[in-house]
Amino acid sequence: MKILSSYQSGLSSFFLEIGEMGKFTGRYFRELFSRPFEFREFLKQCYQMGNKSLLLVSVTGFILGLVFTLQSRPTLMEFGAVSWMPSMISISIVREIGPVIIALICAGRIGSSIGAELGSMRVTEQIDAMEVSGTNPFKFLVVTRILSATCMLPILVIVGDFVALIGSAIIENIKGDVSFTLYFNQVFAALEFTDLLPATVKTFFFGFAIGLVGCFKGYNSKKGTAGVGKASNSAVVFTSMLLFVLDFIAVFITDIFYN
Repeated sequence: MKILSSYQSGLSSFFLEIGEMGKFTGRYFRELFSRPFEFREFLKQCYQMGNKSLLLVSVTGFILGLVFTLQSRPTLMEFGAVSWMPSMISISIVREIGPVIIALICAGRIGSSIGAELGSMRVTEQIDAMEVSGTNPFKFLVVTRILSATCMLPILVIVGDFVALIGSAIIENIKGDVSFTLYFNQVFAALEFTDLLPATVKTFFFGFAIGLVGCFKGYNSKKGTAGVGKASNSAVVFTSMLLFVLDFIAVFITDIFYN
């Protein structure tokens, strides 16, 4: 009975949190189109999330391209299909692997940062002080961060994909004596508009999910300093699960419309 009651309690708290997040999302869209617009804070957050994540994304993308090519090459050699390597690598990275891996990296880098920052502001009553002083903390802290994450993640994914293709081209140049010109000619010949558009569109939803969950967990953080760590940790875990769900939905919808 205790196990059943704890299961029911956990399930009810989960759906309660989903409902609270729905209300949080609705408030975000209401505040997004109302004045005043915090452009300065928005640009600051774009710099914090974009520029300061660029090195991590680039290194991750480069290693991804190296490892993926090294692991795939022996299998393709067995079937005499090494010439298909640039096409296979580019389509796999651009369609699926690049957006998901970069989004997960950014969930750890950006989501945890937002959760910890807003959580510490909540427990130290800085958000309450903003409300007393007449500033709208939701618009200044939440709207700018969600919008920045939504705008920056597609750019980071594009950079990560490009760096991953460079890493793959280096391996092909070393192992298969394929020139960079030939490699990228095959890459651009293989990629089509139907590969680029869905992969780019879903990164906006990935960025929105990262910003939304991080802000929700941090903004509603409780229980003192321990709540800050819990908010940061739960933001990463919940966002990672949500990213896979969104990716499945995006792939399913893409398969319906393009096939």
